[in-house]
Amino acid sequence: MTIQMSIRRSEQRGRADHGWLDTRHSFSFAHYYDPQHLGFGHLRVLNQDIVAPGRGFGTHPHRNMEIISYVVRGALEHKDTIGTGSRIRPGEV
Repeated sequence: MTIQMSIRRSEQRGRADHGWLDTRHSFSFAHYYDPQHLGFGHLRVLNQDIVAPGRGFGTHPHRNMEIISYVVRGALEHKDTIGTGSRIRPGEV
């Protein structure tokens, strides 16, 4: 299987602005569907999220996947359903 790479600029990707969350979707995700961009190999989600200070996602499940977050500015706090959590800052993963 050959995987073809291409550059997709921010303005070419799907966008959703929820007020507290401004997000760009590289692949089909949530209400954004683009049959030409369904994923890259096993990678199915690659989003660029700008989250308003003090806001974030409520508790929600993730099945059969790993989540990687990279912070450019500010800090991001994450807590899972068993109480494990951490805060990451710019340059941390």
